[in-house]
Amino acid sequence: MNINGFRRFYVWELPVRFYHWINAICILALAITGYLIGSPPALKSADEASFGYWFGTVRFIHFLAAFIFFFNFFFRIYWGFVGNKYARWQNFILHTKAQLKEIGAVIKVDVAQTGARPLESIGHNSLAGFTYFLTFIVFLFQATTGFGMYAAMSNSWFPRLFAWIVPMLGGDFAARQWHHAFMWFFIIFSMVHVYLVFYHDYVEGRGVTSSMVGGWKFIEKDQAANE
Repeated sequence: MNINGFRRFYVWELPVRFYHWINAICILALAITGYLIGSPPALKSADEASFGYWFGTVRFIHFLAAFIFFFNFFFRIYWGFVGNKYARWQNFILHTKAQLKEIGAVIKVDVAQTGARPLESIGHNSLAGFTYFLTFIVFLFQATTGFGMYAAMSNSWFPRLFAWIVPMLGGDFAARQWHHAFMWFFIIFSMVHVYLVFYHDYVEGRGVTSSMVGGWKFIEKDQAANE
């Protein structure tokens, strides 16, 4: 579809959009409940103890969100091999000189604010793709450390697959400290991510924000001719 000098492209497939929003909800739930688990507030109540099981509920939500987060992430790994060209793994792993050059151009525009005009890309630009690749590594670290700590209180076979990570990191205390530290990575990343999405939507006007809802982006015809 052509609209006033723009051509509409279907960029983000439905599975990618589902992954994105499920992941966002899980990270929000994990960050909030994880913070409460690490620094539980002293809530006082005159009710019977059996009515004050709020901390158990917090832990249940954390564990439930962790399982959903983990299997949602593994689905995204699978979709990186079978999805369209914008979802595939070559967009996230730096392997060409053109990608390195594009990273420099993106830094000039988004960070240094010295670029003459916004860098135009249909899918993820190279800096965004590489940043997401780093988040995938942190995803795996958080999942393995989380399930590793959970293995000590669970008889389920699945968490016990990750029991090796706790002694490798130097014990339960060290594993908890690393797990908690990378929670802040997600918080900072989310803040920067939301800012850049709205920034690019305002500067480029190509539907960056709505694309993760409907999947479509509007691309200038001159650039679209090269796709």
